[in-house]
Amino acid sequence: MLAGTIRLMTIDFAAAETFLDTHARLLDRHRLRLLLGVGDEQAAVSALLGYRNADGGFGNGLEPDLRARHSQPACALHAFEVFADIAPARSVHAARLCDWLAGVTLADGGLPFALPVANPAGCAPFWLAADPNRSSLQISAIVAANAHRVARHDPEVAAHPWLARVTDYCESAIRAVRDGSPHAIELAFAVRFVDELHAGAPARAEELLAPLARHIPADGLVHVRGGTEEEFMRPLDFSPLPGMPSRELFGSGIVEAELDALARRQQSDGGWPVDFASYSPAARLEWRGYATVQAVWLLRGNGLLPRSPQRASG
Repeated sequence: MLAGTIRLMTIDFAAAETFLDTHARLLDRHRLRLLLGVGDEQAAVSALLGYRNADGGFGNGLEPDLRARHSQPACALHAFEVFADIAPARSVHAARLCDWLAGVTLADGGLPFALPVANPAGCAPFWLAADPNRSSLQISAIVAANAHRVARHDPEVAAHPWLARVTDYCESAIRAVRDGSPHAIELAFAVRFVDELHAGAPARAEELLAPLARHIPADGLVHVRGGTEEEFMRPLDFSPLPGMPSRELFGSGIVEAELDALARRQQSDGGWPVDFASYSPAARLEWRGYATVQAVWLLRGNGLLPRSPQRASG
């Protein structure tokens, strides 16, 4: 369509690659190459394994503002993103990550926001202040959502008892989100979880979406409490891909306008910006690299880029 063509013309793939080659992590460079259709799945997994610990979990700054060495639930969400990127290829480390998550899951089936941090250098205060004995819907929902993405092509993840257990916790916690004002990030991650649940249990997903939808305004902009003035969860944070029930939350033209704005946010250096504070100069650049990969993933997933855009640089 014409609007999609206009958006495509605003994307400079060569500049995006140059930005990542200059500033970003090796992991995100490999992720972008996969999106551009010239990547190597094993190379991407090898880059990811640099963040893996002997216990089967991931740490070591895979979550850029949580630079501690030890394994953390937040790092698991990023590891599952990579295991989803390489589909239909599979990695034995995905099921092993489920094993680690099973070991840190609390009695109610949820994951804590963070485990105790022994080496706090470069870590955001909210990670350091987390209660390791209290389940977090925010972290449980997005880890589970990304695990369900992997489970579509990895039968070991699909059949892992941990995934069923954390899914039950998320469903229960979402049903409890009725009154009050849930945090914007928790809200967005819960909606993402519901979308992933929809393929296998559409009736349950529609039931779960109802208590969440009441907290999302028509324009899809929810300010992140405690963040910068410019930090919002936006429609694409709630509903990144078409064909999901969350798309019904937004009126005609809302998502299209967000996609157009996303394409136009590419900076002169080739990368995409972030609207939140980072807690070290390294984290700031790493988040921008991650955001650049995410922007290309969103645009391609919404049909606004070729399935395998030609690589722009050598």
